[in-house]
Amino acid sequence: MSTITSPKQAAAALNEYWSPRIIGELDDSYIKVAKVLGTFGWHSHDDEDELFLILDGQLRIEMEADAVELATGDMFVVPKGVRHNPVAAMECLVMLIERKSTLHTGNVVTGRTRSLAEQLGGA
Repeated sequence: MSTITSPKQAAAALNEYWSPRIIGELDDSYIKVAKVLGTFGWHSHDDEDELFLILDGQLRIEMEADAVELATGDMFVVPKGVRHNPVAAMECLVMLIERKSTLHTGNVVTGRTRSLAEQLGGA
């Protein structure tokens, strides 16, 4: 059975910042949404790229070499192995596409780290 999902509505319904929820699967990747505000923290994903699509608002992705400023409708892929730090000065809704093996906070564990069960809406 086919299901229609609004990523923007799913992200807006979240109650916790920086706590992504999986809303779909595409082959070996998860489609996630998140509501973000403030600074996430520096991390990297050694073996996976990470796609950010801004559903509403603005997001700055700091990287060691430079930074990008994303607005509603913009998309950016952080290449694997690149240390990055997402920052939202105001509330922002984001869709992420990541391989299923991607750890939420990459190569570090912080208070923002969410398990796969949490991202699926459990635990």
